[in-house]
Amino acid sequence: MQFRYADKTLKRIDEEADFDGGFSTIVVKKFRMRMQSIRAAANENDLREMKSNHFEKLKGDRKGEYSIRLNDQFRLTFQIEKAGDGNQIVVLGIEDYH
Repeated sequence: MQFRYADKTLKRIDEEADFDGGFSTIVVKKFRMRMQSIRAAANENDLREMKSNHFEKLKGDRKGEYSIRLNDQFRLTFQIEKAGDGNQIVVLGIEDYH
């Protein structure tokens, strides 16, 4: 699936093995695993189907955004945009929901 990062820090966390962006090792590892899932997905429905993702559509002022679970505390937030012949995920952030 096509994707892009809304933030350079997220790209560095994903691509640079020694960069953690201030997050714990566990959160960084889960983030990288979820990014692998995004890369491997044919479309966003593949992400929805994986129950371990806990895929959620956000509400209120976050309308148009989605999230998947990294661990009990952190979630990966993103938007889905039209891009050419399919959709593209825009990775927005790693957020603490508590």
